[in-house]
Amino acid sequence: MTGLDGQRVYLDWNATAQLRPEARSAMLHTMDMTGNPSSVHAEGRAAKSIVEKARGQVAALVGAAPEEIVFTSGATEAAATILKHTPWHNVACADTEHECVLENILVEHDEDGAPQTTRVCLDVDRAGRPARQIGQVVDLYAISPANGETGVITDLREYAGDDVFGDATQAVGKIDYSYATRYACCSSHKIGGPRGVGAAIGLTSGHSKPFIGGGGQEKGRRSGTENVIGIAGFGAAAEAAQRDLEAGVWDRIENLRDSLEDRVATAAPDTIFFGKDAPRLPNTSCFAVPGWAGETQVMQMDLAGFAISAGSACSSGKVEKASRVLLAMGFDEITASSAIRVSMGPTTTEAEVMAFADSWIAAYQRMKARAA
Repeated sequence: MTGLDGQRVYLDWNATAQLRPEARSAMLHTMDMTGNPSSVHAEGRAAKSIVEKARGQVAALVGAAPEEIVFTSGATEAAATILKHTPWHNVACADTEHECVLENILVEHDEDGAPQTTRVCLDVDRAGRPARQIGQVVDLYAISPANGETGVITDLREYAGDDVFGDATQAVGKIDYSYATRYACCSSHKIGGPRGVGAAIGLTSGHSKPFIGGGGQEKGRRSGTENVIGIAGFGAAAEAAQRDLEAGVWDRIENLRDSLEDRVATAAPDTIFFGKDAPRLPNTSCFAVPGWAGETQVMQMDLAGFAISAGSACSSGKVEKASRVLLAMGFDEITASSAIRVSMGPTTTEAEVMAFADSWIAAYQRMKARAA
């Protein structure tokens, strides 16, 4: 039997959330409209109105002012816009950050070869939370409020008074995240909106030169005709995500996660649950049985009808021996290469989670029997 009652079970919401009905409806409505948001005629004004409505919806979800929201193609572009086109000299972050942060902190040199921008590497504790840099000047901290692999939450209030860029992609819509840093970014598809649209938060018209030059859309901060259909879906998803937060939907998901971990721990006492003693996203469980390759588990569960992952979706498709995040947290390579991530969403049911637990435990027992 595949999955639950012959149907596949999706447990990889941190990679991409299922499209919300509200987002689908908003996108279909917008598809029937004609008009460029930069045009001054009635059709253009109607398109512009959709963009501005969505800007307000996203701003309300993240706790920012609408004018602080710049629509992009996703969080990666937003991170690049903020990190690469602003003259930071010392940017501090940990190896637990997403690639969209690490790959966009460049060490640049002036014409004499002297470094203009340097990365200050932050140590992390056993849960993966970064430690404040002591004894070195830091112009900008790049710290995610929630890690996408382990779900561990970092309280950015500890960095009050510092300039901070927070990759809020995983936090937005799952916890009561309120934009309180200088800059942030998020993605539509993590909250049930369409893929290919996101937001840079905190940019002003005088921030820096735009990452993408052209016609000066988004008040000169991001050129290119706006993806009106995607933005409409993003806004509708943001509004629905806010309703879920207020209704306590994620409390139910947290109970499901805890039930899954209890079940797994009972059947497989050698399992390590990463970040279990730290505050975590309510939907995320990252665990490992050292020596049982994460890639193997993902394939076995896929064949059994369950979609899970072995880490961030932006890196799990690559052949990597071990999770960079877990290695940075101090775990050995065998343990770090044995991790899987199970992430749930608002429509996940107890029956689906327990069916996964049964399938995973059966695979675990077969693995143990072969190793005996």
